[in-house]
Amino acid sequence: MDKTDIAIIGAGTAGMSAAIYAKRAGKNVIMFEGYMPGGQIVVTPEVDNYPALGKVSGYDFAMGLYNQATELGTEMISAEVKKVTRKNGGFLIEYDGGELEAKALIIATGAKNRKLGVEKEEKLTGYGVSYCATCDGAFFRGKTVAVIGGGNTAFEDAEVLASMCAKVYLVHRREGFRAEPEKVEKVRNMQNVEFILNAKVVALSGEDKVSGITLEDTRTGEKRELPLDGVFVAVGQTPSTDIFEGLVQRDKAGYIIAGEDCIAADGIYAAGDCRTKKVRQLITAAADGSVAALAASEYCSAD
Repeated sequence: MDKTDIAIIGAGTAGMSAAIYAKRAGKNVIMFEGYMPGGQIVVTPEVDNYPALGKVSGYDFAMGLYNQATELGTEMISAEVKKVTRKNGGFLIEYDGGELEAKALIIATGAKNRKLGVEKEEKLTGYGVSYCATCDGAFFRGKTVAVIGGGNTAFEDAEVLASMCAKVYLVHRREGFRAEPEKVEKVRNMQNVEFILNAKVVALSGEDKVSGITLEDTRTGEKRELPLDGVFVAVGQTPSTDIFEGLVQRDKAGYIIAGEDCIAADGIYAAGDCRTKKVRQLITAAADGSVAALAASEYCSAD
């Protein structure tokens, strides 16, 4: 059976930052990623708030981290982790294709897109329902779409779609937004973007593809139909932490309970969007990765 000092589950900004710091601390590191290195930042068209980098695409940012981590000797395993248990004072990690023993564990699994939870959503995903504007926006060139949400991602999606779609509706359940004011103002000034506030999606129309949505006024309960060709959902995220139940404590939303020291349990560290924290940004994910890696390295050295 393969063995390592530190196993990192998740190869987003937090996970790859952890790998860099753990390798620089002289530890053997194996990282798991079931999808692709980089996490959700890969599909972000432009990052402009990371110190010293200026403007860079999310893909380039992620590949820079990946190259740095692998050049230092991080071993990457492209497989989904199925189960983690404690064994022999460390951890047994079972994944598609094998098993691994590790002295310390860094959980950096991030979070996944939250769904609307309405009928036909699963059926119409890929047929008008999307969770990634940069991935699927080109399919709706010249058409009418709606973005659902009020955070940074929703406004980034609206901006991307406005550059190619004839009409973009931005639908939000409240009047206020969680998004940065600069992003809100930029999208508000776009001629082909219309805000629909105090409204929520209660139904999707269409059989083989999306033909519209039903909106309900959150104040009056009044409903109305909105014809369109596509729906881009950006209503937040849920943490990918279910497989760690019993190993760590989680809050009601599923986030791993860990403070700024990233310690979740003896030998286990949570880094990035999967842990309880107020600010979830690239820079805080990278900070978590470094903190978790140094703590895990110290833990391994104490054996």
